[in-house]
Amino acid sequence: MSKLWNRFIKSAGLVALLALSNSAFSTVLSFDDITGNTGFTNLNGTNYGQLNWSSDWYILHTPTYTPSGYQTGTVSGDYVALNGFASDVEISDGLFDFVGAYFTAAWNDGLQIEITGFLNGSQVNQQTITVDTSGPTWFNLNFTGIDSLSFQSFGGVQNNNLNGSGTHFAMDNFTYNVPTPGSLALFALGGLFLVARRRMS
Repeated sequence: MSKLWNRFIKSAGLVALLALSNSAFSTVLSFDDITGNTGFTNLNGTNYGQLNWSSDWYILHTPTYTPSGYQTGTVSGDYVALNGFASDVEISDGLFDFVGAYFTAAWNDGLQIEITGFLNGSQVNQQTITVDTSGPTWFNLNFTGIDSLSFQSFGGVQNNNLNGSGTHFAMDNFTYNVPTPGSLALFALGGLFLVARRRMS
């Protein structure tokens, strides 16, 4: 009976954890489905992707702003997100996982972007990436269990073949997950089953 019980607990725990891993679906924000404006559109207050965007996040229609890293950094459609005025910018929500995104420097080759994930005001993840104006680079960050994400850009050398200057960057195909209440419950269930199994073995 004990062996059968152990097998049941092990199987149930694995099923719960597998269900958890399959319950969080990635959302990709391409910035191509929010506006038709041929210019700049402020993301603040739009709740785009059910996320909160700080005041200096903008969407740019890149064909109207060339030559620049905004155009070369476009991965899908004709729009990218950018840090207006080269400001520090932030994205926040109740709880989410930041998978990654494509980043490109607008004007400075060797631009650095410090990306930091926070939970309840405490830093839980941080990575500094380096990007150029020549084209987009995908960065797989995998910041899990955060409620806000900040971006601070600095450094690099101005590309004199482009028509602007500053530490602006382009971001495209922002990819994230939002854990569902069901997935959190399954995680707890899986953990309980595995703990019970250890105690019974």
